[in-house]
Amino acid sequence: MNAPLTPKFVKLETLSLKSSQEVNERWVQQVIENDPTVLGLGDVIIIGRERIQPGGGRLDLLLQDDDGTGRYEVELQLGSTDESHIIRTIEYWDTERKRYPQLRHTAVIIAEDITSRFFNVIGLFNGVIPLMAIQMTVIRQADGIGIIFTRVLDTMASGVIDDGDEPPTDRSYWETEQGTPKTVQLVDKVLEIIHTFKTDAVLSYNKYYIGIWIDGRACNFASFRPRKNAMLLSICLPKTPELDAQLNAIGLDVLEYDKQWKQYRIKLKESDITAQRELLSNLLNKAYNLRKKE
Repeated sequence: MNAPLTPKFVKLETLSLKSSQEVNERWVQQVIENDPTVLGLGDVIIIGRERIQPGGGRLDLLLQDDDGTGRYEVELQLGSTDESHIIRTIEYWDTERKRYPQLRHTAVIIAEDITSRFFNVIGLFNGVIPLMAIQMTVIRQADGIGIIFTRVLDTMASGVIDDGDEPPTDRSYWETEQGTPKTVQLVDKVLEIIHTFKTDAVLSYNKYYIGIWIDGRACNFASFRPRKNAMLLSICLPKTPELDAQLNAIGLDVLEYDKQWKQYRIKLKESDITAQRELLSNLLNKAYNLRKKE
């Protein structure tokens, strides 16, 4: 005789969206629209639905990071992935990145079944196109229908950030157009920390970020984006559980890790820089030393 289970085991019933009479693709879109965080992409907002594309077709969803630095071109597919849908996802991604080249773009395909053939196709683009695959599982429960979104393929890193052809600007641009004089001063305070181990580091004012120059050339082991109420600091370090735990323990406002550029992104206020000066110095110094080895 089988022993009773505590807590009680409940057998779940999965549904196929493609053949369901109850729910459809528009219903899935509505679920995501009501709470975009269900996709596991961090704090994102929806800025476009059924977005018309110049060459024809409509992009299902256009999402953006809450800090405004990255966008996700999302395509939904009922059933299994197929080549035509993959190509359409990449085409929409390419269109949007050309429209807004100053932003970080990621193509996202969501389907009920991510087939092995899909992974073979994506292998051809690895490291060139930031493409993410999310598998959705629809489950019927006693009080309704739910969806589990599982990220089965993540983006690959594309290299380090250098100024390259970035349009140059000046300090006043960041004080008036992007941030404020006060949040730009936070960049100065972090630069003071960098000067404790690299005295010749200087700021490079670009249109989309403030970088660092050393010895007459870009050395962006860290970059800055002043906003109206805070300053976003990006530090190029590999993601580790130990560092995740350390940052979470001290209560800094850490945004989702940027896998494409291998960066920790931290929203800083003046009090954060003062209180965590030693930690920031250690992280920045480590990032600089790693950059020197490349």
